[in-house]
Order: sequence, then C-alpha cells, then structure tokens
Amino acid sequence: MTSFPDRVRVSAAVTYLVSSFAALGQAGPTAASANAQIAAAAAAQSWVPDGYYVPPYYPAPYGGWIDDWRESYAKAKALVDSMTLAEKTNITAGTGIYMANVVLASHVPTERRCAGNTGSALRVGFPQLCLNDGPAGVRHADNVTAFPDGITVGATFDKALMYRRGVAIGQENRGKGVNVWLGPAVGPIGRKPKGGRNWEGFGADPVLQAVGARETIKGVQEQGVIATIKHFVANEQEMYRMYNPFQYAYSSNIDDRTLHEVYAWPFAEGIRAGVGSVMMAYNAVNGTACSQHPYLINGLLKDEMGFQGFTMTDWLAHMSGVASAIAGLDMDMPGDTQIPFFGNSYWMYELSRSALNGSVPMDRLNDAATRIVAAWYKMGQHQGFPATNFDTNSGAAVNQLYPAAWPFSPSGVTNEFVQVQADHDVVARQISQDAITMLKNEGGMLPLSPSQRLRIFGTGAQKNPDGINACVDRNCNKGTLGQGWGSGTVDYPYLDDPITAIAAEASNVTFYNTDSFPSVGQVSAGDVAVVFITSDAGENTYTVEGNHGDRDASGLRAWHNGDRLVQNAAGKFSSVVVVIHTVGPLLLEEWIDLPSVKAVLVAHLPGQEAGTSLANVLFGRASPCGHLPYTITKAESDMPSSVTALIDSEFLNQPQDTYTEGLYIDYRWVNRNKTTPRYAFGHGLSYANFTYAAASIEKVTQLSAYPPPRRAKSGVPSFSQAIPSADEAVAPLGFGSIPRYIYSWLSRGDANGAVADGKAGRYPYPSGYSTVQKPGPRSGGGEGGNPALWDVAYSLAVTVRNTGDVFAGKASVQAYLEFPDGIGYDTPVIQLRDFEKTEELAPGEAATVTLTLTRKDVSVWDVVAQDWAVPAVDGGYKVWIGGASDDLSVVCRTDTLTCETGVVGPV
Repeated sequence: MTSFPDRVRVSAAVTYLVSSFAALGQAGPTAASANAQIAAAAAAQSWVPDGYYVPPYYPAPYGGWIDDWRESYAKAKALVDSMTLAEKTNITAGTGIYMANVVLASHVPTERRCAGNTGSALRVGFPQLCLNDGPAGVRHADNVTAFPDGITVGATFDKALMYRRGVAIGQENRGKGVNVWLGPAVGPIGRKPKGGRNWEGFGADPVLQAVGARETIKGVQEQGVIATIKHFVANEQEMYRMYNPFQYAYSSNIDDRTLHEVYAWPFAEGIRAGVGSVMMAYNAVNGTACSQHPYLINGLLKDEMGFQGFTMTDWLAHMSGVASAIAGLDMDMPGDTQIPFFGNSYWMYELSRSALNGSVPMDRLNDAATRIVAAWYKMGQHQGFPATNFDTNSGAAVNQLYPAAWPFSPSGVTNEFVQVQADHDVVARQISQDAITMLKNEGGMLPLSPSQRLRIFGTGAQKNPDGINACVDRNCNKGTLGQGWGSGTVDYPYLDDPITAIAAEASNVTFYNTDSFPSVGQVSAGDVAVVFITSDAGENTYTVEGNHGDRDASGLRAWHNGDRLVQNAAGKFSSVVVVIHTVGPLLLEEWIDLPSVKAVLVAHLPGQEAGTSLANVLFGRASPCGHLPYTITKAESDMPSSVTALIDSEFLNQPQDTYTEGLYIDYRWVNRNKTTPRYAFGHGLSYANFTYAAASIEKVTQLSAYPPPRRAKSGVPSFSQAIPSADEAVAPLGFGSIPRYIYSWLSRGDANGAVADGKAGRYPYPSGYSTVQKPGPRSGGGEGGNPALWDVAYSLAVTVRNTGDVFAGKASVQAYLEFPDGIGYDTPVIQLRDFEKTEELAPGEAATVTLTLTRKDVSVWDVVAQDWAVPAVDGGYKVWIGGASDDLSVVCRTDTLTCETGVVGPV
C-alpha cells in the first residue's frame, strides 16, 4: 500500500493522549475527569499497522481567499471584529444537547430548539443558529415531507431529480427556520455492504456519490440554507464508531491514493459546489480521531480542497480543547462533553480560557468564528430568514424551553406547526418511482394486468399497524420499510403504502399480512403471488432485532425469514413477483433461479410515497428506470473480507479497520477478480428497449501531465489580534445562569487566572505545530482543489433510441473509463465517470445524450508529487458507454477520437 510520503508514523495512543492531556489544562473538573478516563483507556491501545500515517499539518489555513466568498468574508470579518471574546467563543459551539440559545445580554429564555443550537452574539446582530438533521428532509418536525432516502435517489441515476429534491428539502428547512441542514451524506460511501448508514448516501461509487452531493447542495443552498456534507471521512460502519471514556472508536487505516480517489472524491465535489459546512466523522483515520485530525481538517479540507466554510463535530464527537482548535475544528456540536449530563464542554467556557492564556491563538479563534459568520452571510441569512418555528423534542405546542434544566425550566410555545410541504410530494413520488429497479422479468411477467388475481404476501406491503411513526426514528422494521433508522429519518406526514395502492388499481386482491406463508387454498394457473421482503439497518444508537446499526445479525439476508417466504410462494404459485425494500444489497441465491420467480423489483427506501410509485410500475403506467447503486453478488465471499467483516468485538484496544482492498470496492473488486455478480452495479431493466448509435468523442482541452500551477492565495484577511482583556470573557453582573446550560463566560477568578497562566507559557503543542501560514499545496488553488481539475477534457455524444413498440421509458446512459495499460499505476478495470438520464422516450423516439470527462476523471493521485497526474496525455483511454457496468456496447477512444457501437464490453 502506498503511504503518505515523508511523514512520521504516530501511534493512535500517543496522538490521543497528547490531545487528552492537552485538554486537561484547559478544562473544568468534570471535563478533566472524563479526559483522564479516556486517556487511561488509551494507554492499552495498539498501534495502527505499519504503512499508515498521521501527517501533521499546522496551522489551520485561513479562509477568505476564494473569489466567490470574498464579499461574505468581508462582512463576516467586520462583524467578528466587533465581537467580544465571549461572543466569539459562544458562536463556535452548541449550548447543550437539550438546550437552546444563550442570550449574552440577559437570561431571557428563548423557545427555539433544534438538534443543535449554537450560542449567539445578539449584541452585534448575530443570532443563534439552528442545526438540524437529516439527509432526507427535516427530522423530528411536523408538516414536512419524508423524502426518499439517498440510496433511492442514487438509484434514479438522474441529476435533475437529485437537484429537484435538494430544492424541495432546502425550501422545507428554510420554512422551518433551519439555518444549517445536516446533509447530504456521502460517508459512508458503502464500502461495507452491511454498513448501517449506507442508505443515507447515494451509492457505492465515488462519482455517483459526488454527483448526488453536488446536485443536492446546489438545490439546498439556493434556498438560503447552509448544507453540511458528512461524515468526513471513512465512517464505514456503525459499531465502535464513537469514542467513549472506556473505548476508542475504530481507526480506518487508508493509504493516500485511496483516500483521494475514493473517499475524499465526493467531498471535493461538494466543496466545489460551495458547501457551507463539513461534518467530521466519529471514527479515527490512521489512528487519529477525525474531529481533531490536523491533516484531514487543515491539510486536506482547508488547504488542498480550499474549503471556505466551517467544520463541525458530529454530535458528542468533540474530545479535546486546544488540540481540536489548532487542528482546524470550527464548531463543537452540540456543545457537551461525551457524557452530556453535567453541562460541561471542552469549548465555550474552556475556549474562552484557552484564548486568554494564549494556548489557542486569537487568529485561530477569529478564523473559526469568521468561517461560521461568512457561511451565514453567503446564504443571505442576515436578511429575512425565518425564525425557527418547530421543536425537535416534542410535537406539542407548549413545552419546557430548556428540557435539560428540568425541573427549573420555564415553559412556552415551542412549536407553531408551520406547513412547508407545498407540492413536494410530486418530486418525492417521482424519485420513488424512477428509482424502482427491475432485476428480472422473465416472459414479460410485468407489467401486471388489473384483472389478474393477485395474492399479496408479507408485512412489508402495509404500513405499521401501530402507527407510521410509532417507532422513534423508525427503530423497528414493522410494516412498509420506507426508511432506515436513526438520525437520518423524517417523521411521516402520511405513508402511501403498497397494499392500498395495489388494491386501488386491481380488482381481485387478497392480502396475507404475515411473513410466514399461510394457507392459501386453491391456486389457479393465472394467480400471481406478489411477495414483499425487507432488509433494514441504521444508526448504532438503536439495536433492532439484534442488529446494532450495521446488519451484523441479519447479514445480507432478508429479514423476517423473507427468503423462506419467497421459496414457499414459489412452491405454490407458478408466477411470483418479488418486491424488495432494502437499505442495500441482499443475497438472492436461495430463490432467484426458481422457475416460478418471474420478476424482481428493488424499490429501495421510498419514504412516504411507497405505494402509488410502485403500483405505477407494477401495472405499466410507468416503465421501471432505476439502476442498482451497488453490486449484488452471488455470495458474500465474492467481496474481500476487509469489507464483508464487521468489527464486532473489542475491549479497550482501538479496533483497526485497515482498507487492504484499496481502490477496489464494490464492482471494482468483482471486475478485478473476474467474478460474475448476480446483478452488476448500474443494472436495471425496462419495459422499453434501448439501443445506442452515432457515438462521437471530441477533445475539448489539451491536457498536460499535471494541472497548470495553482493560483496563489490572494486577499487573505488578517485574523491576527492581541489577546483581549479578561473583561471580555467575564459574565456581566447579575447574570442568572440556567442549570446545565453551557456558557462561554468565565468567572472573574478564572479569567484572571487564565491571563496569568498565559504568561507562564506551559502549553505542550504537538510535534510539527506551527503558526506560520502555508502558501498551500500545489494540488489546491480553488474550491475542491486546483480549478483546472474540472476542465472538460473530452465531450462525448451518443444517440439513444427506444426500439420497443409498446412502452415508453427513460434510459440511464452510463460512461465508464478504462485507463490504458502500462501507465505505471494500478487502476480498476472500469470506473464510473458520468451518467445522464433521458426524458421519457416513446417507442421509436430517440435522444442525443452528452457526457463529459474532466481532467480529474482521467487522472490518478500521484503520492510522490502530491498532485493529480494524467498518466497518458492524449491517448490510450477507452470510454465505455451503456446501460450498466456489465452492459456497455459503445466504446470511444481518446487517442484516435473514434467510437464503435455494438461491441462487447470489458466485463
């Protein structure tokens, strides 16, 4: 494996011990106690494997040097310059996991509560910010839309729908007064098929994830809502993801090239789209926790990728004071320590003290505060942004204003029941419908006739009889599976379930609401069994039917004995249609080849619009046009053990998750090993029939081996400032505090003590620490990296025709790149690089589709040069075009600029 070059290996234990002990000198008694426990646990931990490194990267780069952000930074810097020390530290952290806004001028309570709430600086006009989940809409709110989950959106392979969903989600968040929306999710990328939160992202490919993120971010932020791309980086399983006082989170050990070409790729695209926030992951990378990882935050995100917004922790992932600040963290969410019971924080109070004693330089604090305020200005939230009008803690109108302060909290109106759904059910239904992926359709079994006698099996066909939102955060698999579980969920306003929609369409329907095959009486030759099966997963916050977030108990099998239900139906009926609602790939081998199993549809996770969208496809009102956003293998062993095995036990030692498969996840692995999957990445059948013709390729930009030199940073604001007076950190006389509320003010004694401590200069900075700003790496220069990486290198066109004679349909045109042989770099056989969805084509109708390849698309990450290299300038690449990764009948060559159709694909 290729390592980060010229860097010193650091043990996870030492790295974290330095961070923990560094925080001790800046924290109050409870925070210090928690840190001491973590440090004790760390003492017994193992080293990361040889070859994986923690590159030091200091200091945190300033923002404000990107043209698109200059105006926002100028306004933000002026506002931050007018703030006191306590106001600056107040806006960089949350006020507590169950608390709302702290008003620095008084203790007047407010009634605004979200998943996270920053402090404010109302004296100068900066409000508390509402941060709220999640990737599929507005979590824990009423009168909102439960959109299809990310994996469903990815299955559409439709950029326009991705964008329209982003617009709708942005409008609903704005309408509810959410300043910062905690989505989209592109980490996990889906490396581990059993991973619990894969469904929140768009699919197991960096380009599919990148496009989904880009289009979502554009749609959301055009509505004035700050989007948050998450979780950076390599948060690929749920179990053992979090640090606690007795156990380290797992370390994802990744080589430099794999990090750039796979896991960081979608984040670069999101930053290129101007995303306002990046959430750091819970886990460690190469032994260092992501929330205080100087290379990931300072080096990769802020310098190489030119990220101008603010970084934040995941909830309760903050674990140090000074260490995380100098590593480039900008916001601590929700403000508490990892045991959120005492109203303590590693920042707020402690950050004020760290600034006064000089251990956190004022330029670092000023840059962090300015990044937050700049994102607020960039989205136009300083003018006419709605106040928060809902309460994530309760659906009632009147509630405690400060639940964590019970029984001392006053009550007031916290929920105003503002309606924000508009017509968003339309785009939600379209996505649910266009994501439905037909795996099999023997003998034209589908579409069904409304006059056929249908026997419907499986509890997944009907909504949860206990209530559609009976399970908090959907932490059960009962009834129609429209979402996974955890913080990525949205409360259903309603659930259009399949059985209701099917019964409305067909005249002879019998429903067996059981997952055990019942007595069905006489079966006629024309009877059709439609069998619903499910597979669920979610966040490690909950354990569902023995699955600890990840599918550790169920594996890649259908839940509730779904495989047996299909087998029994196939033994009784001559025609069986299987409908699968699932978070990810399943093993289908127990029944997929049974003669009676004629058709299989994967409906993914459709959200509130599960019924009509499915009925439209079942009965031919729409042709299925979804495509698999992951590979379905014939056996679990068809993938490497490094991705199929879950870390399921560890004691005190830090679990090590080493990415020995490198670049080869999902279809890249099976292609490399010449393993035939059951259904390949991108697979999806249609009632229509599509052919490809008249393909062409054009060179657009003359490439060079490396991108042209980056532009130097210019116009960088000055964030330097002398340490202010201790008075700026002291609470005003007569201020009344609220129990368990996290404040940024110091007592007079602590403020004066901090100034005295600063004169002693005792802070033990880590190896490699510097306060001298760097010019930036050669691979940077703009948002996402060197702007030249997005120069279009080649443009391709192909004509797609519906050669069927009955059904209209939409074609998903996918372009995969094959690198030339002999280039000196190991590369996957093919890699997705672009895709486009046609409009609906009537029989005989054709459309011309344009696809592009950028400089980055034809590059590899050169670990020695630390830059993107084009290994074959002007030649040797093949671009394969078709309807799936194993259905590529067109090839275009970049050396001859010629294309052929009707060829046999590379896999």
